[in-house]
Amino acid sequence: MKTRPIVPAHLQWTDEGVPFSDEFDDVYHPAAGALEQARHVFLAGTGLPERWQGRERFVVLETGFGLGNNFLATWDAWRRSEQRCRQLHFISIEQRPLTRDDLRAVQRDASLADLASRLADAWPPLTPNLHRLSFDDGRVELLLALGDVAAWLPELVAQVDAFYLDGFAPAKNPQMWQARIYKAMARLAAPGATAATWTAARSVRDGLVSAGFDVTRASGRGGKRDITLATYTPAFMPRRATARKHAPTASREALVVGAGLAGCAVAWALAEHGWRSVVLDRESAPAQAASGNLAGLFHGIANPQDGTHARFNRAAAIATQRVVEQAALTRGAIGSVQGLLRLETSGTDAASMRAMLAQQGLPADYVAALDAADASRSSGIPLEHPAWFYPGGGWVRPVELANWFLDRAGANATFRGGVTVHSLHRIDGRWQLLAADGATIAEAETIVLANAGDALRLLGHPSWPIRRLRGQVSMLPATVPLPRIPVTGAGYLLPEVDGMAMFGASSQPNDDDPTVRASDHAHNLAQLARLTRTAIGLASDSIQGRTGWRWSTDDRLPIVGAVPDAAAAAVPGVRLDQARFVPRLPGLFAFTALGSRGITWSALSAQALAATICGAPVPIESSLLDAIDPARFITREARREANRG
Repeated sequence: MKTRPIVPAHLQWTDEGVPFSDEFDDVYHPAAGALEQARHVFLAGTGLPERWQGRERFVVLETGFGLGNNFLATWDAWRRSEQRCRQLHFISIEQRPLTRDDLRAVQRDASLADLASRLADAWPPLTPNLHRLSFDDGRVELLLALGDVAAWLPELVAQVDAFYLDGFAPAKNPQMWQARIYKAMARLAAPGATAATWTAARSVRDGLVSAGFDVTRASGRGGKRDITLATYTPAFMPRRATARKHAPTASREALVVGAGLAGCAVAWALAEHGWRSVVLDRESAPAQAASGNLAGLFHGIANPQDGTHARFNRAAAIATQRVVEQAALTRGAIGSVQGLLRLETSGTDAASMRAMLAQQGLPADYVAALDAADASRSSGIPLEHPAWFYPGGGWVRPVELANWFLDRAGANATFRGGVTVHSLHRIDGRWQLLAADGATIAEAETIVLANAGDALRLLGHPSWPIRRLRGQVSMLPATVPLPRIPVTGAGYLLPEVDGMAMFGASSQPNDDDPTVRASDHAHNLAQLARLTRTAIGLASDSIQGRTGWRWSTDDRLPIVGAVPDAAAAAVPGVRLDQARFVPRLPGLFAFTALGSRGITWSALSAQALAATICGAPVPIESSLLDAIDPARFITREARREANRG
């Protein structure tokens, strides 16, 4: 997906106090009529709240978020409904979103004031991403897609029950009412999906009919203007890709192998969907292996291409900021979301960095470019390079975050330590985890392998390009000058953590030595000197350290998704040109290869995986889901074979 800069709406006000868009030369719906219109046109027009009664989940897709009135009215109706669905998913696309200040300035109906305040509190940085905002303990989810509606609709992974076609009038904003919009809606529509819009323009009605909707005209509120209502009744249902077909089990239970950040995060994410998990680990407590370091960093990425890595890391970092803030607030987890500096050592100056950010339209509450002087002032230590400042970045103790994930899962997650899984078998539609003596440890229809490199052994060593990297961090008493916020680049230095200075780290492939080595401490000290212009004159044998291993792919992205069925994929004629079409082993999922970015990637990846397992809307776009899919390696090989042929 090619991203474009997000330009916030320039909200103005008429003499009567009605919000007005100068770009589209049209008014937003005033507060006095917004709630009435939302209830009459969109809720009643799509059969709500009756249609969500008794449902596990209900999915609404809106084509123009605007001031947020339709979302607030739907959320309010869900809260008031006596037989509401367990989860409400509201997906909304907005090309010109409001700033948080403008969102707060909008006058609301008194009944929506509290919800509007909570929405403003959760409002994300205006980056071109699919932002997941969670309310009411995860039972209400807003997926806010910032950008062009025509670009976003093909990227959404969801089955939609109701469509709200909103936005400025077709004559004012024709891009939102193109024929391809309706065709993209059909790809997303669940059987019997309903749609409503306040306009009865002929072009809109014809577009819906051509996409398989049965269309009727109805009276608008007060009988002043007709509206359009529709139901999806196609002659045939569009084919869905293999990896996008959801067949959730009736048991709603999963076994998760591995209790590091990945395993604990997926238990949390599944719990939000009402699933129960048993999390198994060979250690006696969670997060004792790669997640056992004293602390670790998280932050996004900015680069001129704004490609897959930048988009995924940006979305992941924003999600991590939210969970670390909540962990600190609710559990007192040790960490900080006060910002992070990533030094730019390539020779690029701060002016060029700022020009790049301006071209991409990335907002300052996501990333800013600082010259060396400003970076030094922000960190509190002298720095000689300009830096990218990520206001939502920071650090956290991984074990605290892992335990917060399990705490939030509550009774829906059970930890079992001291368990070593020797093998994995599928019998009669269920997966069995076996001990070395052949005894069954546990069985379930759904298994998530979140046990780093050991997942490869259980899967029979698939030909995934993954490397095992040994890393050693160094620690010494905090008697040296330390930054107020983390500083990273070629190496990193954290603020004081438990009276210690932590820095590093070394990285060696195919190195199984578990000892803490003086040579690695020397390497880390040299990195620290280059990073901060501070040489620490200590003998390496006086420094403490910890050794661990990371698993990383050659494309520097995690492995998250349903495990491919290699035998089925080898059958001639099977479509392999895109990862989503590769056949899968039913009920078996992988969540591994988080490399050195486990803290940054764990929350968003877990949410994407849980949504895939449960059949819920996925909180990242389809192209990014393909980029982290374990089937991507089969797809690449198939393309290479095709080119050779």
